[in-house]
Parts: sequence; structure tokens; C-alpha cells
Amino acid sequence: MLLDRLGKELLFLDGGMGTMLQERGLKPGELPEIWNIEHREEIIDIHRSYFEAGSDIVLSNTFGANALKFKDNKYDLEKIVRFGISNVKEAIKLGVKDNREVYVGLDIGPTGKLLKPMGDLSFEDAYKVYSQVVQIGQDSGADLIHIETMGDTYELKAAVLAAKECTSLPVFATVIFDEKGKLLTGGDIPCVVSMLEGLGVDALGINCGLGPKQMIPLLKEILEYASIPVIVKPNAGLPKQKDGNVYYDVTKEEFGEIMKEIVQLGACVIGGCCGTTPSHIKEMVENNKDRNLVKRKKNERTIVSSYGHAVEIGAKPIIIGERINPTGKKRLKEALKSNDLDYILKEAITQQDSGADILDVNVGLPDIDEIKMMKEVIFKLQSVTSLPLQIDTVNIDALEEAMRIYNGKPMINSVNGKQESMDEVFPLVKKYGGVVVGLTLDESGIPNTAKGRIDIAKKIINEAKKYGIDKKDIVIDVLAMTVSSDPMGAITTLQALRGVKEQLGVKTVLGVSNISFGLPNRPIINSNFYTMAMQSGLDLGIINPLSEDMMKSYYSYCALMNYDDNFEEYINKYSNVVGENKIIKNDNISLKVAIEKGLKEEAEKSTKILLGEKQPLEIINEELVPALDKVGKRFEKGTLFLPQLLMSADAAKAAFEIIKDEILKEGKEEEKKEKIVIATVKGDIHDIGKNILKVLLENYNFDVIDLGKDVDPEIIVETAIKEDVKLVGLSALMTTTVVSMEETIKLLNKRKPDCKVMVGGAVLNQEYADMINADFYGKDAMQSVYYAKELFD
Repeated sequence: MLLDRLGKELLFLDGGMGTMLQERGLKPGELPEIWNIEHREEIIDIHRSYFEAGSDIVLSNTFGANALKFKDNKYDLEKIVRFGISNVKEAIKLGVKDNREVYVGLDIGPTGKLLKPMGDLSFEDAYKVYSQVVQIGQDSGADLIHIETMGDTYELKAAVLAAKECTSLPVFATVIFDEKGKLLTGGDIPCVVSMLEGLGVDALGINCGLGPKQMIPLLKEILEYASIPVIVKPNAGLPKQKDGNVYYDVTKEEFGEIMKEIVQLGACVIGGCCGTTPSHIKEMVENNKDRNLVKRKKNERTIVSSYGHAVEIGAKPIIIGERINPTGKKRLKEALKSNDLDYILKEAITQQDSGADILDVNVGLPDIDEIKMMKEVIFKLQSVTSLPLQIDTVNIDALEEAMRIYNGKPMINSVNGKQESMDEVFPLVKKYGGVVVGLTLDESGIPNTAKGRIDIAKKIINEAKKYGIDKKDIVIDVLAMTVSSDPMGAITTLQALRGVKEQLGVKTVLGVSNISFGLPNRPIINSNFYTMAMQSGLDLGIINPLSEDMMKSYYSYCALMNYDDNFEEYINKYSNVVGENKIIKNDNISLKVAIEKGLKEEAEKSTKILLGEKQPLEIINEELVPALDKVGKRFEKGTLFLPQLLMSADAAKAAFEIIKDEILKEGKEEEKKEKIVIATVKGDIHDIGKNILKVLLENYNFDVIDLGKDVDPEIIVETAIKEDVKLVGLSALMTTTVVSMEETIKLLNKRKPDCKVMVGGAVLNQEYADMINADFYGKDAMQSVYYAKELFD
């Protein structure tokens, strides 16, 4: 059995498929998966050669096989996948002569679409797309599901859930990082690892995009966070070109040597991606076949994450913002009842700007549909903030719905020592992953002694263990009881805090302000108790980050306890230097801030107000464009992520539509900048990069002619000539389609020589862009926008 061997011995995957097919005659724009049927003998021969090279696991030629891609194809999806699996099985008969145990992997890649709110594919629809493929794969006899080359944690989660829920097969998942360890949508290594481990994949890792040398620093970081087996599948270096042919610059000997180092670091499933051949895999196997796996310590880090930001609990005190909770908050109750989500989003941004690390989200009111509201609020919040969220509800159905659509590894508030509570909550934590808050109360209520609360904490930890939930994913709330009704309340809580930390070795959390109910001037009591609690071992305080008293306690404690390097945070906060992050009050905000924060409704309101004060073009030049420039710079620096970039673009677009209507009312012509043609090249159905670029270019008022995906070179050139454009943007995500990009550039240079070409995509780099005579290579969409501005300005 595969799972009996996984993590105990080194397992070898196969190598590249696309480059092998190109050598055998795959034409530019031709779908590789069709070869499963029309050129079975070629596919079987490639699979056979990998088995003969020593691969234990060979992946089916189904990377792009999904209902979106094969919707209008002459072959239906089921036939493509069934043939894909049977071809590997046939290759086993031909290529495995020594009776060793080998496996058929169902290979699954990205759909080529961005999920909402960034794109137009819903999470549920992505799930359906993947569930269809994995069920066919299991029915056809696959031994495992290998999800690879994923650049978005949300799509990755949809694929993993489909594989886990719709099959009984082992699940491997690998992602495509850039050299900085970032996904396309901003996720970093701690985010990806924590989410995948929470979802229960059997192995995780990295593939494609980089050569083996470039993957080593990323592997080291992955191994710092991962507790499960790690997969490494590099490219054979970087793509290059000679005599019109694409090749990769890492020889089989170099590949084998570097893969030896990768195993020595701790990888336990290794193979190759683009550019690797059976000879690369044979060399890799020869260099590593007798090598023992490196023994790795179990990772004990407690991490919660969003799509783009991970928070490690225990390194220093963490602030959970309490403002999105209707208890005692009249204005928030009104917002929930009237579906005023913009108010809630501004509360989130205000807390983030004020220093919160995690945001508590509680929408429970008797007279609203909590399940629907919780889903909507979680979804909207993750479009404007990268902070992890704490899902706070006693409604088990609302909890599951929120955990399912959450993009990352959330905090779960909460479970308690009642058997009914543990029976309901722990299965969800096991299924979806999360760090769960354990309240020290049970059927007998809240103990009035520290020992009683510690005993309940033990019970919660032991019960969680039965579900396979590790102690690192539990934080204990020993409950702060108001001192106005129990004078010993604070003392008992602090004793329990210390006991849980010292005796049980788990992280702790408290709703700090509970301590002061019924007393005057509560911030004085709260802030002093907060300091005492941190001194007693509190890891996470659920507080109001807008309270100056609470934040003074926090920053001074961190400075005094050496959590604040060189007192940087304290000095920035209290040296009277005005920083970039100002506290935003939850009322009308400026257009610039609305765009920077991605608040569409606020952008519309602010624009209408400004139109009474300024000319339309003044608003564009003085408010809208500077805000977009600021967002773009933050994106390039890595302090803001793709979802936020696109939400800012959406807010800017909403503002621009109002300005445009005003211009037309005045009888003036809308001033459009130059035309730009964009397209995903022939054979490539992935339009993620192109769609992102389109949104951003339109925000800078360029006239974008979007030709879509899988576009023939002739159509691109004819459009460029007809519209007399001076700039064309080409996108490609697959190795097999970059030749179409080169063909398009050649044709453009010949028939429209005054037209510049900018290119982008995961499989490209500067060197390759130079080789195919592109005028500009954009590592991301913002770089391409800046090039267009520079070119035309």
C-alpha cells in the first residue's frame, strides 16, 4: 500500500510530459490530453520509459482534463480520463519487469480560472469541476490523486476537498511558488503548509516554475513548517531556445546531483516537472535509490492563516480584534439587520490598521439568518483584508458553512468540555482544519477553581486526540470572570492561565474585557488585567484594538519583554511620527482610502461627494490614479496581495463609472488612452494572468481589446493591424504553448513592426522572453501596467 510506504522510504515520481510530447510532434495549440486517445501508443511509451527509469509513481496525462476545458470537445471528459488512467496501467505491464510495487497517479492541474471574488468561478463550481474528475479517476483505477501546479490557495482547497470527499484515495498536493516563495494570489509557505495539513492531505510540496537549485531555499522553509511528507518536483532549470526549439538548461547529471541534496534536506517524494525526461529521472533514481530518509522532528508550530498571511501563535502576544461581534454594539447590530456589509468591512480595516493580528467574526443575532450572513461576511472580509479570521459561533451549521468557504486555516471559537459540543465541533476541525478555542466549562458549568478549569482543558485535549487533532491546534480559554460579581475572578483566571501553560503546554486565549463588566471606567481595569494576563502566559488577547489603553499595555509589554526588536513598534507608535497606518474611523472616508482599501460602496459615495467639489478629470488625476499607484507599489513590495489589488481595482472602476457618467452628462467625450490588445496564446485555456492585466489596464483608462484565450496568431495580428494598436500583451501558462507565443511575436514583427509586445506567464522568464524577441517581460500584472504607461506617456 502506498500509505504504508509514504514517509518511510524514498518514493520516485516521473518527469515532464509536455516537453516529451512536443518532441514527438505535439503541435502548438493542440490539447495534450487528446493524445490519450488519438496517440495512445506514444503516451503509453512515455509512461513506460518513466517506469523503466525507476519511477514508483507515474502520473496520467490528465493535467488539463476538466469539464471547463473539455466542454465542447469531440471527446468527453470521462473518456479522456479513463484512457489517461488505462494508458499508465498498460505501461506498467510493459515497463515494470521486477515485480516492484508501482502506482498510477491521477494528475490534476488548475482550471485556468480565478475564483470569486477575484474571478468569475465560484468556489462551489470549482469544487464540482474537481469532484467530477476525481470520481472518474477513482472509478478508472487510479491509486492516488496528485494535485499540482496550483497558484491559488482557494482553488487548491476546492480541489483537495473534492478529492477527500469524493474518493478514498491518498491525496498529494503541490504548488507553484516564485523565487520569493509566493503564490500567484499572494500565499506564502506557512499559509500553504498550514492549510494543506489542516485539510488532511497525505503529502505536500512544490513543483514547476523553478529549477532544482532555486527550489532548495523554498524546500528548507517548507520543512520548517511541515509535519507530513514533502514532495519536490523541479523543472530541468529554466526554458531556453535554440534553432527555434525550446530546451532546459539543467543536464541529467546536474539534476541527479542536486536531487541528492534535496533528499538530504528532508524531501521524501521526488520527481521532475517541465523539461525533465526519463534520463533525468533515471539519473535521479540512481543517485538516490539506496538513500534513507532524513528523520524529521514533528512540527509543533501553532499557525492560523488567511490566503496570504500566516500568524504563528506563541512567538509573541497576538491581538484578536473583538469589534465584529454584536454583543454590546448597537451600531453593529443595526448593520447586520440592514445587511450593511460596508460598515462591517470598515470595522475590519479599522482594526487591522490599529494593530489587530486576527479578526473575530460573530454575526449571531436572533432575527437574522446566521448561516447566510456568516458565509457572506467571511467571503467579503477576505476580499478586503489579509488578516486571518476567528469564526465565532454556537451555530454548528453556520460554523461548517464558514469553515468550508474560508480561504486558509481559521481559528474556531469555540468548543467546550460538554460532550455534545466536542462531538459536534471536533469532526469539523478534523475535516477542514483550524486552531480551535477550548472553553473551560462543561455540563457542571464553569469551575470556580484553577484546578477545575485545568481539568476541563485536559479533557478537551484528550478528546481532540481521538479525532487526530494535535495539541498544537488547540488554544485554551480559561475564561475571564467579571470581578464585580466574583472578587476572586481575576486571581482564579490568572492561576488557571499559568497552570494550563505549565502543566499542559498549550497556547492560551482570553476575552479580556469580560473582567470589568459592571465597573466604571472599564478601560483602566481591562488594560491592567491584560498586562497581568500576558505576564501569566496569555498568547492571544481578544481585545478592542481601538482602545488606546489596551494598545499602550500591549506595546509597552512587548517592548519590556524583548518581543519588539530595537523597540521599533513602540517607537513608531509613540514617537509622534505620523506613520502610514492611521486609524480610520468608521464613517465617511476619502476616495483615495476607499480605493486603497478596496471598499466599492465607499468609493462610489466619496466620488459623488467629490463631483460637487471638483471637475471629473481632477478627481481622476488627483485621487483615483494616485490611489491606484500607491496600491500597485504596495503590491510590488509584497505588503499587499492580489485579492486586495483586484478589490482596489474594482473600487476604482466603480468610481470611474460614476465619473464617466458625469462626463457624458456634460456632453463631453470620454478621454480614452491608447488601445492595447491582450490574449492568451493558441492552445492555452488559462486566462488568469490576462484577466488580471485587463482589470488593471482598464483602471488606468487604457482601451483594452480582450481577444480571450486559445487565440490563433493570425487573429491577434489581424486585430493589431485593423485597430492600429501599438502594444499587444500575450499570456501563456503552459510549457507546451510558449511556442505559440513565439510564433505570434514573429508574425507581429513581420506584419506590424511598429507594435510592441509584452509577455507574461508562469512558464516564462526574462531570458526566454528575450529569446523570443518580446519587447517586455512582466513578472506580474502591475509591471506590465507600468510598462504600458511608460510606453505611451
